[in-house]
Amino acid sequence: MSCENETAVALRDAGQKVTPQRMLILCTVRHARHHVTAPQILENVRRSYPYVDASTVYRTLGSAAALRLVSETDMGSGDTQFEWIGKDRHHHLICRSCGDVSSLDNSYLDSLATALYDEAGFQADLGHFAIFGLCKTCRQNDQKASP
Repeated sequence: MSCENETAVALRDAGQKVTPQRMLILCTVRHARHHVTAPQILENVRRSYPYVDASTVYRTLGSAAALRLVSETDMGSGDTQFEWIGKDRHHHLICRSCGDVSSLDNSYLDSLATALYDEAGFQADLGHFAIFGLCKTCRQNDQKASP
């Protein structure tokens, strides 16, 4: 099944109308293969559909995030960034020093979710995280620079 068909099915399954604007917006996110901001999505969508309104982009992204079709994350740049989630849930490790971003498999947080549920009866929504810290290279460089 093509990604456009999968996107349409996901929208219909969630009770959403499949409109050309929604499809353009969500396919733009899906094909980006990295995090994109709403203004970047709007710019891309307007190349094909110049009359789309910014509010349509923001509403579509908000409802897609609520449906867990896209993630909505502050990656430390000041702008909320969006990414197609799909079946491969993952998180990000972001170096505060060099800005390097690497993926972290969802399995690392599975045990946290299980522990929270078992110990506190709390069902955590661990959809998408950006975890900030220092990467191995920057940490080693800091250690070398320290007397």
